[in-house]
Amino acid sequence: MSETIKHIKSLGQKDIVLFTVSAILLLDTLAAAASVGASSVFWWIFLGFVFFIPFALICAEMGCAYPEQGGIYAWIRDAFGGRWASRATWAYWVNTAVWIPAIYILFAGIFKQLFFPELTMIWQISIAIALTWVAVFVNIITLDIGKWVPNIGAILKVVVFLAIIFGAIIYTQEHGMANELSYETMKPRWGSGLQYIPAIIYGMLGFELASAGSDEMNNPARDVPRAILISGLIIIVLYTLATIAMLAAIPAGDINLVEGLMDTLYLFFGQTEAGRAFAMVLGIATLYTFFSNGVTWALGCNRAAAEAAMEGELPDVFAIESKTRGTPTGAAVSMGVVATILLVMYGFMAGSSEDLFWSLFAFSAVIFLLPYLGMLLAFVKMRIIDPNHPRPFAIPGGLLIARLCAYTCFTILSLSIVLFIYTPGEGVQLPVLLGAISMLVLGEIVISMSRNHKSN
Repeated sequence: MSETIKHIKSLGQKDIVLFTVSAILLLDTLAAAASVGASSVFWWIFLGFVFFIPFALICAEMGCAYPEQGGIYAWIRDAFGGRWASRATWAYWVNTAVWIPAIYILFAGIFKQLFFPELTMIWQISIAIALTWVAVFVNIITLDIGKWVPNIGAILKVVVFLAIIFGAIIYTQEHGMANELSYETMKPRWGSGLQYIPAIIYGMLGFELASAGSDEMNNPARDVPRAILISGLIIIVLYTLATIAMLAAIPAGDINLVEGLMDTLYLFFGQTEAGRAFAMVLGIATLYTFFSNGVTWALGCNRAAAEAAMEGELPDVFAIESKTRGTPTGAAVSMGVVATILLVMYGFMAGSSEDLFWSLFAFSAVIFLLPYLGMLLAFVKMRIIDPNHPRPFAIPGGLLIARLCAYTCFTILSLSIVLFIYTPGEGVQLPVLLGAISMLVLGEIVISMSRNHKSN
């Protein structure tokens, strides 16, 4: 797999902004966060300062200092070697293969709510499988065409978020707030709602994703930091305001992770025929954003996996690229196969679309958070072993502040992993724990089949 395939440069600053917004601004995360209750507003603001901003700055520095194809894979490889980089990339890739079924089941649940209330679980799973393979196709075509899926998705997400925010302003003037927002209610509480706090962290990750396609960017050293700062501001403001808006409409205990968004839209706009039609249009836009979510993450993760495989750190099937388009065909098709198998398997285990969504979400989230621990440690190590490397953007304050940012983020991520596995009041979530362990063990087997590790 030593043949060099040229990557087409097609991502400018605007594309990186929209790609990042599409990756991080998730409507499913909004519903999960709002279900925490009024304290979720505190968590958005608090975690925005202690995690979101430091993490964004770290990604901005790494993305412009080391603009290599593969992104997070290349950063961890440079710091800790290929074996650890391949482990991180496997977790990065397989998480997306698990999460795509979750997000497309969410698509099917809202599709059912909008058009076919009697749609059975079998048909919902069939829809999710079909969307998975459309996403695979988008990954195989060139990025100058494929980028429009996340670009349009990002714009529609902003439109839906703004509609929820302005709808809440109008609604609360007549009906008041469904949940009290005060100092007492917004104080963080240790209780059953704590299990959803990691979902907020989950909704803050993805700044590094666009860097997986650094070879396809026009000027990553200039554009990545600017794009991260612009997209970060858009994301945290919309997340916080839209969470307040959803809490304005529906009591926290009644928010359904799958149907909560449409419930909110119908409550805000459904009093008239025109309003119901508008809510329907927003619902269709929401469906598209769920599709674009899967495409966006697949675009980044498949490129990271392909780069790892080209260097012999993952099996050669992941390294298969289109000779004319330079796109990660092998990784994309493999992801489609894994996602399809998981959809069929989990379909027999879940009682409803919400059960299936949360099972897949929690299972994939544990795996998803692990590579970021490696990325944060790689950031610190590269600051130590490569201090004179040109950094068009660097976190101010020297190594001390850099370490403080990285270790704070590391601690919060570690806590989130624990809370995904251990739910206060319920104990260890064995399906989540065993599912995550099985995928990590499978990863060791897959890595052992790669060219660099067959003899080890």
